[in-house]
This record gives sequence, structure tokens and C-alpha cells, in this order.
Amino acid sequence: MRTTTTILATLAAVSTTLAQQKGNLGFALGTKLSDGTCKYTADYEKDFDAISAASGSKLVRGYAASDCNCAQQILPAAKSKGFQVILGIWPDVDESFQADKGAIQEYANQFPEQVYAVTVGSETLYRGNFTGEELLEKIEDVKSILPSNVKIGTADSWNKYADGTADALIKSGSVDILLANAFSYWQGKEVGAGATYTYFDDLQQALGHVQELTGSLDKIEFWNGETGWPTDGGTNYGAATASTDLASEFYSQAVCGMLDWGVNVFYFEAFDEPWKPTSVGDNGAAADETHWGAMKADRSAKYSLKC
Repeated sequence: MRTTTTILATLAAVSTTLAQQKGNLGFALGTKLSDGTCKYTADYEKDFDAISAASGSKLVRGYAASDCNCAQQILPAAKSKGFQVILGIWPDVDESFQADKGAIQEYANQFPEQVYAVTVGSETLYRGNFTGEELLEKIEDVKSILPSNVKIGTADSWNKYADGTADALIKSGSVDILLANAFSYWQGKEVGAGATYTYFDDLQQALGHVQELTGSLDKIEFWNGETGWPTDGGTNYGAATASTDLASEFYSQAVCGMLDWGVNVFYFEAFDEPWKPTSVGDNGAAADETHWGAMKADRSAKYSLKC
């Protein structure tokens, strides 16, 4: 078995360009307040103040630009607070695809400097909703209505980049940015007993395959699209334990370590979302999704977010 040191060395070898400087840190950000009501511009401004003060980050990502009028409300806040946003399009059903596309067409053109990128789909290949070729058609459709400076791509599970499912996107020349989600927590790995190793190894496999197909990491910008760890009150998954202390350790070791190697990371997520209902996890058991925030719903940090 390879050690974490070996994985780090491998990442450095396949990401020479990226490793010349520290990676960028961003946070996944929801559209609702703790009571489940929609956020407005003033709420996003408070979010941005908290994120910036706790971590220094100036970048967030969302999932559906029309949800709670996200694009309309978040982009003025981003402009006033010096943030950039990756807006999302949910293409799984045509109604959401068209609504999100319309919101982005209207507001991205009003705030082109605040829109860092647009992602079409979130783990839609992982769920089997589209083939790579079908998702590429959606991406190229959206690309035609974007300002020329806005990047476009998708977010999906790391293994869909590693196993060839996303090859049509990688080789197309139409995709500017790829976000690879990697949760060693959902692979049942405990902090201190394989979580960091698994996290690095997963991303190394995804990044290595992208590099192999493109011949250069300069052609497609690569991010870890999601990673995280639930804190006290969350649901355990196999050997992985929901714990604030363990989340802090994972953040300082795995997330900060990935940034140190020049790989960009989005942490899931910025704030607890107590409005979320219980969901069914990959193991078929009920799972609490309300304690994944690096910060509480009141925007106070649970542990140090500085790397």
C-alpha cells in the first residue's frame, strides 16, 4: 500500500504546474437561511464577511442559479464584498435546466467579473442521468450564452473522471474547468486511519487521468469540487465518525495539505443547514446532513479555517 507521502509525491509529479503555488480555497454555499427561507443579498453579504474573516477565502460555489433567485441575490453581494461565485445549473430535468440557464444568461452578463465559472451538473454522471456525450451537449448549449471570460465545466465524483465516464468532456476542448468531489468520509475511512490517504489517492487518480488525456493541466482547470467532514451531531458512516475534533483534524491535515500541493479545494460546506431533512445515505441508513458546516448556522467558526 502506498503511503500518504507517496501519494503526495505522485500528485506533485502530475501537477507540476499547479504545485508552483498554493491552491485556492472556496466553500460550497447554500441558498437558504437556517429556517429554510431564501437568502437575500444582505444575507449573502453576511456570509461573505464570515467566510473571509475565518478563512481568507473569496470564492464560493452553488448548485442551481435559479433556486431562491440565487444568481440575482448573490452576485450583487459578491460585487460589494470582493467575492467571486461559481454558479450551478441543474440539468437533470429540463425545467431546472432552462430556469438556471435563464438566470445565468440574465445575471452573468450583468456581473461578468463576479462569475468565476459555471458548472452544468453536480454528480449527474455519478447518478447515471447522462452519458459524457449527453452532458457535453448541455455544457456547449450553456457556453453559447456566457460572457467570454466565464469558464464552464461540471462537477462530479472523482471516480467518474478516473474511470473514463467523463472522457468526452475532457477531450472535447469545450470544457474549461472540472470539479472532482472526493469524500473519504463516505468511503468509511476514519481520520487518522486512512481518511487523508484515501482523499489524496482519489484526487490523484482523477487528476492523473485528466492530465493523461489532455497532455497538460493548463488546458483544463482542476478543482476538488467537494470534500468535508460532519461535526458533532452528524451521522457516522462505517468507521468514519462525525466529530468536530475529527473534522478539524481532517481540515488541517487533508484540506490544508491539498492546498499546499497546489490543488484547488472547495470545502463542503460553509455553514450548517439545520433546515435540511434527514436523507438516506449510500448504506441505506438515515443520515443527518445538518452538521457539515465548517461554521455554525450563526456563522461562527467551529475550528480554525486558516491554512
